[in-house]
Amino acid sequence: MLVLVTGGTGFVGAHTIAAATAAGHGIRVLARDAAAVERALVPLGVPSDPVEVLIGDVTDPVVVARAVRGVDAVVHAASVYSFDSRRHRETRRTNVRGTELVLDAARRFDVARTVHVSTFGAMLPAAGGVVGPDTPPGTAREPYLASKAAAETVARRHQAQGAPVAITYPPALLGPYDPKVGDQNGRLRNTLRGLMPVWPTGGFPIGDVRDTARLHAELLTAAPTGLDRHFGPGGYLTTRDYVRAVRAATGRDLPTLFLPARPMLPFAYLTGLVQHVWPWHIPAEYGACYVCACDAHPADGATAHGSRPFADTLTDTLRWMHRTGLLTERQVGRAADPGHVGALTAEHAGAAPRA
Repeated sequence: MLVLVTGGTGFVGAHTIAAATAAGHGIRVLARDAAAVERALVPLGVPSDPVEVLIGDVTDPVVVARAVRGVDAVVHAASVYSFDSRRHRETRRTNVRGTELVLDAARRFDVARTVHVSTFGAMLPAAGGVVGPDTPPGTAREPYLASKAAAETVARRHQAQGAPVAITYPPALLGPYDPKVGDQNGRLRNTLRGLMPVWPTGGFPIGDVRDTARLHAELLTAAPTGLDRHFGPGGYLTTRDYVRAVRAATGRDLPTLFLPARPMLPFAYLTGLVQHVWPWHIPAEYGACYVCACDAHPADGATAHGSRPFADTLTDTLRWMHRTGLLTERQVGRAADPGHVGALTAEHAGAAPRA
């Protein structure tokens, strides 16, 4: 099977390529930079033979049509995942327009299976804090969440019209080999660098990128069932439990002040305004605070099975950050045990051992 993957130079996309190639599929990647494809895939041990690179932007209809033509399946993972207020325009253009073009092209060329990568945040806020397959797209005004809700509406419209579209809802994702050190891995890194001494209360679902990538590979050949909407493997954690897990993994005290999430929202909103003129990234982001304030979790039975323990995900992520110089030995604490770091190099999405 030849599979087009958009967003293949990103965290989810790269790991999905690794899982799909491990399952024997050929890959076509739509990317703006061929060198970025190599940087993303080489650490995952993906051989170059099954990967074809097409240069272009997911918001260009001509390029998208050329990328989709002739493939058997599509994984649409291209997305700007950022709560950084400086990226609002780019976020809307990529997340909404890109989804419209890719899913339209997949139907036009009779692609047998399309997997649209959404997020649980696309349905926030949710009644009662519970998100399930039939929860409607959210009404959040935060730009990233609003863009994903709009893209979700596009994907569901295709589903309603009978297109073979599966939608996945990854939780917040950690894991090794993040080509761009995205939102969640960046937040973990900032926590250990002492840049996040204050956290909002509440919580969010979280999982391992390798488990979500495995789900995507499985959906490529799976027969559609029910609503064909799938929550990625993972579990719900409060912010207190998250920080407690980081303390346990590192052996560090990490003094942290927890404040009620909703009263923090006005302050977080103001930091977003300041971010427009402040040249350095401010970790206190409105969108992240809003997600914690929603305190949502997947409905019972909605989450895919097969997630590895969060402690294992944390340890693997910290060892990768230490090995690549993103964190010092002091910052990762006991997770830097050299007796275990070497084992990480043999892991990649689709072949990572289960704990």
